[in-house]
Amino acid sequence: MIWDEFLKYEIFGFGDFKLIVGNVILALIIITITWFFVYGLKRAVTRPRFITHRIDIKRRTSIYLILKYFIWTISLVIVLEVIGIDVGIVLVGSTALLIGLGLGLQNIFKDIVSGLFLLFEGTIQIGDILEVDGVVGRVMEINLRNSQVMTRDDVMIIIPNSKFVSEKVVNWSTDDEKVRFHINLGVAYGSDIDLVFECLETVMKEDTRIVSNPKPFARFVDFGESSLDFQLIFWSRETFRIENLKSDLRRKVYKELAKNNLNVPFPQRDIHIVSDVRK
Repeated sequence: MIWDEFLKYEIFGFGDFKLIVGNVILALIIITITWFFVYGLKRAVTRPRFITHRIDIKRRTSIYLILKYFIWTISLVIVLEVIGIDVGIVLVGSTALLIGLGLGLQNIFKDIVSGLFLLFEGTIQIGDILEVDGVVGRVMEINLRNSQVMTRDDVMIIIPNSKFVSEKVVNWSTDDEKVRFHINLGVAYGSDIDLVFECLETVMKEDTRIVSNPKPFARFVDFGESSLDFQLIFWSRETFRIENLKSDLRRKVYKELAKNNLNVPFPQRDIHIVSDVRK
């Protein structure tokens, strides 16, 4: 009897609306069940054993985020109905307010819609390496309004989702995660070209961070103004830290060339001074 009275106790009342203890407890139970369900769903979708080789982890994470937002939206509607708030009446009564908010917060709504497009289309996924406005970073999290990207300097930046939809974005992540890169190099005129090719190919072959298929190769690009110009062409999965790999390759190439008496030239100019001395 006391318990029934406690559940029917009115906490707050305004007109026809009454906030009752029993309804609040039921709403809290719904929120708790939803949280545990979403947590279990995350474990089931992002780390399943039976579909690990069928759907990649990036796609599974996007599926989880879509389901997560959908479930929480349904749960919120149910909670509002439980505590006595008619969602339909609220939406109809607040149409003018929503229109005003839409005009004032159109950029936020634009970001939210863009976030839904990103999740459904899967063009950008968690773990992808992107280049936006000259900044390269790895996508750490995709939210409804914005995404978190970790740069090569380990700096976390927050980017509005609309930027990924409306502007040019380079996605360095591919299905097999192998990306082609190149390094430019110049050697002095008079150098043994065949020996240069041998040195460059040896250095690329010995680096384990360079994939063997497709096979890396060197090519003679042009007769430069002060040097014979070459390129090292290779494929690697180290897209996020590729500048470190390029630095190591340049260091190894320089040592290999020096060991074989091959010089990397620097620009030289002949200056002729004409003096006009009038006596």
